[in-house]
Amino acid sequence: MQAWWEGEAVREGVHVEDDDADADANANDADADHTAPIVIATGFVATSSEGVPTTLKRSGSDYSATIFAKVTHASRVTMWKNTDGVYTADPRRVPEAFSISSLKYDEAMELAYFGAQVLHPLAMVPCIDSNIPVYVRNIFNPAFEGTVIQGRCASLSEVNKDGKVVNWRSKRGVIPIKGITSVDRVSLLTLEGASVIGGAEVAERFMGSMADAGINVLMVTQASSESSITVVVPEDQGKKALGALRSTFELELSRSNVNAISLTDTPMSIVAIVGEGMAMNSGVSASFMSSLAKANVNIRVIAQGSSERQVAVVVAGEDTSRALRAAHMAFTLSQTTCSVVILGGTGKLGSALIRQLNAQKESLKKNLNLGVCVSAIASRKKMIMGESSGLCLSTSADVDEMLTGEKAKDLDMEALTAMLEADVNPHRVVVDCTNDDGIAGFYERWMSSGINVISPGRRAGAGPLSRYDAIREAQRANSAEWQYESSVGAALPILTTLRDLLQTGDEVQRLRGCVSGTMAYVFRTMDENTPFSEAVRQAMEKDFTENDVREDLSGYDATRKIVVLARELGLNVSMEDVEVESLLPDDIRNKEYEGDTEAMRAAVIEDLKALDGPMLERWREARRDDRELRYKFVIDVATGKCSCKLSAVDSKDTLYRLRNNENLVAFETTRYTTSPLIVKGAAAGPELAAAGIFADLLRLGRAFSTSQT
Repeated sequence: MQAWWEGEAVREGVHVEDDDADADANANDADADHTAPIVIATGFVATSSEGVPTTLKRSGSDYSATIFAKVTHASRVTMWKNTDGVYTADPRRVPEAFSISSLKYDEAMELAYFGAQVLHPLAMVPCIDSNIPVYVRNIFNPAFEGTVIQGRCASLSEVNKDGKVVNWRSKRGVIPIKGITSVDRVSLLTLEGASVIGGAEVAERFMGSMADAGINVLMVTQASSESSITVVVPEDQGKKALGALRSTFELELSRSNVNAISLTDTPMSIVAIVGEGMAMNSGVSASFMSSLAKANVNIRVIAQGSSERQVAVVVAGEDTSRALRAAHMAFTLSQTTCSVVILGGTGKLGSALIRQLNAQKESLKKNLNLGVCVSAIASRKKMIMGESSGLCLSTSADVDEMLTGEKAKDLDMEALTAMLEADVNPHRVVVDCTNDDGIAGFYERWMSSGINVISPGRRAGAGPLSRYDAIREAQRANSAEWQYESSVGAALPILTTLRDLLQTGDEVQRLRGCVSGTMAYVFRTMDENTPFSEAVRQAMEKDFTENDVREDLSGYDATRKIVVLARELGLNVSMEDVEVESLLPDDIRNKEYEGDTEAMRAAVIEDLKALDGPMLERWREARRDDRELRYKFVIDVATGKCSCKLSAVDSKDTLYRLRNNENLVAFETTRYTTSPLIVKGAAAGPELAAAGIFADLLRLGRAFSTSQT
């Protein structure tokens, strides 16, 4: 500190050194005309107009300093704090908050009024007339320039002279707000149904009762009918305000001229955005409100200052931190961050996803202003979470080691869900890489809490219709997103294409193709020299199959994908409604295999050798007619019938040239009449499936940051 004081502080003009080497060291002999005196005065304390000792309340020393600055005609005021100036938000609640380089007096007063802890609401007033700059700096980091507060905002009449309103997003790189702040522990006091009395009289008597009772009214809002008024008051003054208002309208309440007077009984908070740039810029309030809606934060009261320098809302106290972070991200004051939980993180699919996230981390930050914070990872039996809500895990470490380390806990879905619900990040995402029906049972609960879900598995999408409908209803009711593009065709845009067709008014009449990469590989590979069982073994070796290959060969996996597609078409279809051909006899399909995964797979391949002869005969029969064997599905929308079976297709069929691990879906619609729209490509293996999940996550990230572009 001393080194800074003797060097940089002199260059900045914070203080002036006495160049007279012969100057008397005694301060009593200092010449005030040549040497600026150092005056040490007590701040924070004062006396009332009656001469009673009192204090200037929170940050009152700031007020003392600016008063002294005014009376001594100081050239500047420096407030030494323990933070690097005034922040864009409370860094304890918004970790991405940063120091604001400059503010106008009016902006600083608005921020202070709405709870900015570093400033006193009235501290700027003494400096305004003389335009004395106020510097807020860090005593522990004096080299940092901090925040300078100086100058007045343009008046509303001056702003309106131009008369031109533009959308704030059109001003690239210009952010209309300076900060976001909050006032905790407030209550809403509401008078309802006073239309009989008359609006003007109601407002006068209402506010008069508050003034007479000494209530600090923080916000006021009135219904357009003038029959209802709500004020926001400090929580500790709520009961006193309620009593005063009931006393004022006692007669009207007894005659039912006033319907009700009520006080909220749960903690509430004010959240406000502040900035001179809000005036005559459209879309600011929309961005604010939209960010809160996407974070599933309910707004109880809205008010905008007449100066257009602030918009304030009242939200539930438990939602305050999430609201602050959502608004901070919405105005690109910080990058959009997704808080992600990965279930099945040690499996092949989950591991591939984590590798891809690590590889693209810097690119996402640089090109999309998007951060991915993995807050928890779980395997079948274990889980590990950040040490506090929202804390990111280091995914560059070995995940298997993390889940066997001392910080790992037994998998507890209730505890994991509680962590998700408590996470203040507005953009929470669960990536379910498992094939667990029990986990699919949590989807409705998660979405009811505004938590988004990405599910490459098909347990929920093709599960019981009642559960599927309940998940959909929770999604719609809570503005949550359910992304499952990767559940059909891995990274191929099959579901996206289907939705685009339907939403643009096209009528899908029929879907057909092959959605099993395993089946595509097997029947592209087997021939006279490569038996059916060997082709299956190779598919398993390449990680194209499900963990239990019998799900592929029985048609069970393909059936689930067909159900997902059919439901997307609006058909109320369940698994049992699909006519499916299994390639496995019942003795293999229902057999209980013992041993580890490798032993079970080897045993299945051994049993499949019994099918080599029959499958080779079917292959030969198809070849005699110049056909190829393909595991083909058909969804007929008109009849609602869905089928999936091994078919011999000729060269005119789109499946004829299907390659090793490809999926193909042909869309026959009223627009695509001469030839179908075809989506085709590689779709087997964990890397491709993980890419599909990653694409779903990016879709969510772009949706979260739509208001920022």
